[in-house]
Amino acid sequence: MHHSAPPPFPSQALPREPVNHTVADFDFDLPQELIAQHPALERSASRLLDGRALPATERVFRELPGLLEPGDLLVFNDTRVIRARLHGAKDTGGSVEALVERVLPGTEDGRHEVWAHLRASKSPRAGQTVHFHNAAGERFAAEVLGRCGPENGLFHLRLPGDALTLLEQFGHVPLPPYITHADDEDDARRYQTVFARVPGAVAAPTAALHFDEGVLAALEARGVRRASVTLHVGAGTFQPVRVESIADHRMHSEWFEVPQATVDAIAETRARGGRVIAVGTTTLRSLESAALGTPDRLPRAGARDTDIFITPGFDFRVVDRLVTNFHLPRSTLMMLVSAFAGFDAIRTLYADAIARRMRFFSYGDAMLLQRAASAGNDGDPSGNSAVPR
Repeated sequence: MHHSAPPPFPSQALPREPVNHTVADFDFDLPQELIAQHPALERSASRLLDGRALPATERVFRELPGLLEPGDLLVFNDTRVIRARLHGAKDTGGSVEALVERVLPGTEDGRHEVWAHLRASKSPRAGQTVHFHNAAGERFAAEVLGRCGPENGLFHLRLPGDALTLLEQFGHVPLPPYITHADDEDDARRYQTVFARVPGAVAAPTAALHFDEGVLAALEARGVRRASVTLHVGAGTFQPVRVESIADHRMHSEWFEVPQATVDAIAETRARGGRVIAVGTTTLRSLESAALGTPDRLPRAGARDTDIFITPGFDFRVVDRLVTNFHLPRSTLMMLVSAFAGFDAIRTLYADAIARRMRFFSYGDAMLLQRAASAGNDGDPSGNSAVPR
């Protein structure tokens, strides 16, 4: 699966005009009952707030193809959610819950290693064994190798076999913390996109959950092209921002890959005057990470880790429009969409969505955003500016 990655891309492009914001600027009051606990009965039957211009228009998601033009390019994240949540006990008897954050390459003896978050009354030490089990009573033992990851916040575990095979047999769907029910077979199907391909994510690229075969066929008939990136979404996507000034926040790192075919498709789309539309913030982060510092404002093909932190003032180089769900208050994703569509526009759209009683977060409704004229490329929808800032 992965990865001996090259060094990460730069974590932040310099904003053209520094914008000073605090985390409180991205807060809002959300009624608890608007947090979607289950998906819509049909993927494409969810609601879509068309926020390309204000006032916004409410639509049904299956209408999306009619809002795009022939020659536009939709870019998807083809990551596949793994059954990353494990339950078990330490060899001393205390219960443990693990959330696998990253699967590492296999070692010479055929074992596989992972980085994981561990929740236990007392953290296990290097050399201890954790025994994980499933509902059938089957078990496997994982060795704790030590602490790892950013600020040593993760645990390095060695598993007795192929990690993805063991997770499929023993793991649970890693539903977000704000979804209160235990995962079931419906979640196994619906917390996964219809085109999921490369296993490794511990959270779904949720904007893409609304696409079904009918919508994909309608896009093709409309002349809208498709391309893909892979970004393995990490659990850090749900982490709250714990500092007051956003300039002090350190982003989590995620592995991603942009294929050369996608770079070529973006260049062809620009040449035709079409728009590049990112499906989800993970796709946008991949494309904009890969385009940092490029003189032609095109992404570079290849695989890397990124900890890009997109905040108001960011110079967008690639993405013209964004399909996205509604995000958590005070989150880095609220900052990203505010950077993309404009701070005031996002405040207005979120207030509108709450007034319309739209559904929020991973299983919720979606919106379609237009990049603000001040957010890169001088507002040119084809993205043809070739001068790096």
